[in-house]
Amino acid sequence: MNTKHQPSPGTIIVHVPLRFAVRGGRKTIVMSQASYEAPKTRFDNSIAKALARAYRWKQKLDDGTYATMVELAKAERINESYVTRLIRLNLLAPDIVEAALDGRMPLTVQILTEPISNDWTEQRTRLGCESTA
Repeated sequence: MNTKHQPSPGTIIVHVPLRFAVRGGRKTIVMSQASYEAPKTRFDNSIAKALARAYRWKQKLDDGTYATMVELAKAERINESYVTRLIRLNLLAPDIVEAALDGRMPLTVQILTEPISNDWTEQRTRLGCESTA
């Protein structure tokens, strides 16, 4: 028994090769063709959130709200290791931060929180960013 529904006359069936991918915590449709570059449909705000946290936490340490990162981690109910990794984002070169927020560089929070030099030139070299200096 054939259970496949036959289209009525005059109906056009279009098959589009695509796949689903999770980006920024949301499912998006991605074309299967390798030559097709899908337009950016949604800003991945995980980098923006991480940078905002890093700058806010640094401010709280600088103004004396918290004396140590241990106190900060306890107050935020976050693992101390995570706070330590994220606070390093304050050391990134301004052009790298701008490129990450604009989506001009394929960066992730995981890449940005890996140990990196304080020297902006070395950061640009390691992350493959052209120097603007």
